[in-house]
Amino acid sequence: MTRTPAARRPRESTIAQRYRAHADAFERKVAGVRPDQWSDPSPCADWTARDVVGHVIDMHGVMLRPLDRQLSPAPSLQDDPLAAFRAAREDVEALLDDPELAAVEHDSPGGRMSVEAHVDQVVSEDLVLHGWDLARATGQDDTIDPDDVERMWPSAQTIGEEMRTPNLFGPGILVYGPEVEVAADAPLHDRLLGAIGRDPGWAGRVNG
Repeated sequence: MTRTPAARRPRESTIAQRYRAHADAFERKVAGVRPDQWSDPSPCADWTARDVVGHVIDMHGVMLRPLDRQLSPAPSLQDDPLAAFRAAREDVEALLDDPELAAVEHDSPGGRMSVEAHVDQVVSEDLVLHGWDLARATGQDDTIDPDDVERMWPSAQTIGEEMRTPNLFGPGILVYGPEVEVAADAPLHDRLLGAIGRDPGWAGRVNG
């Protein structure tokens, strides 16, 4: 599969630009996982590093459902997580690159919104937050861009209990875990993680 070079793409929306930046960063983290690390535990309860990538791919599929589409055939998560993710992101990028598809409105757990708004609120943010999970699980740089922290913090403060309900987006899908208490004077980065149900101090296997 190939991507259209940036110079030849039509003018992108801010949402598409943000998605690509987040997908690029997540893809680098997937590429940075050593073969022996895929079964390592992650900050997400009961999930391995491979499960984190699988969840992100599954959520890309959720973005396609309102358009009666599904993920394209791709290498399996078990055989090639990197190729599996690349295929899923291309499917979502195809939606964002088509103004008519991107503007289609549908009902979602967060209310009625366009396809591109749904991508921005769900899967684009997932790439950032689960990027932290994957990086922390595999000993990579887990710093979240301060601009992303600032942008996501307001909505993180208003996460309702319904958004912490298992299976909201489908079987086995949990959007946010129970809030983790973090000191009020902790860095905003850590308070964001606590709000979405992560322990900022979580440490898994030591990766040498």
